[in-house]
Amino acid sequence: MGGGILGGIAGGLLGGMLFRSLGMSGGLGGAGGGGIGLFEILLIGGIIYLIYRFIKNKRQATQASQNIYPMDDYREPSMYQSSTQEPISPTEDMATGILHIRQFDPSFDEQRFCDQVLDIFFKIQSAWMNRDLLPAGALLTIEVQRTFKDDIARLLTEKKVNHLENIAVRKVEIVEAWQESGQDYITTLIYANLLDYTIDDTTGQVVKGSKTEPVKFEEYWTLTRPAGNNQWQLSAISQK
Repeated sequence: MGGGILGGIAGGLLGGMLFRSLGMSGGLGGAGGGGIGLFEILLIGGIIYLIYRFIKNKRQATQASQNIYPMDDYREPSMYQSSTQEPISPTEDMATGILHIRQFDPSFDEQRFCDQVLDIFFKIQSAWMNRDLLPAGALLTIEVQRTFKDDIARLLTEKKVNHLENIAVRKVEIVEAWQESGQDYITTLIYANLLDYTIDDTTGQVVKGSKTEPVKFEEYWTLTRPAGNNQWQLSAISQK
């Protein structure tokens, strides 16, 4: 942050207050600059709040690059057991985020959005299992496409196929919603069961997972779009 506008302002203000508090000049800190006054304290509080908001927004904006996992890895049953990913929980800002989204898309409906997420979910699963992202290309951001293409290329090189079958979605729930830099973002928690196994193309043998033991599926899918009534795209996946 030190290289940005906010960092420069914060550094300048805090530096000035420090010098005044050391008696190097008079000013807002009180007579003779004997200490930090009420005005400086309020400024420091405001700067701390701005830094908090900045960090929160940066976390959300970079979620796509931090939380994408290869599909054939993050769905392995043992990965569920060993995951240390902190769960996302509903926040007080979710209602505000949805309100902001509706300002640019008055027709936005939460239940209809969850239905759209379900459709996107199945289309992406199908494209992944067929090792061909072309049918689902419009549903993926460039970053996610790049990640999935690398994983699919690895599966093709290793002559393996990751099968996702008997998918039973129990619930799709919105847990976060916000708007940033002209983009809408919504994170949903998807609950489902499925059979997840990988076979060797050459031998037909199962090399990972099970054809008979279903896997409990709980993941956060974050979708984004340009603000307004536009196409949603998958921008991040993370485990609960």
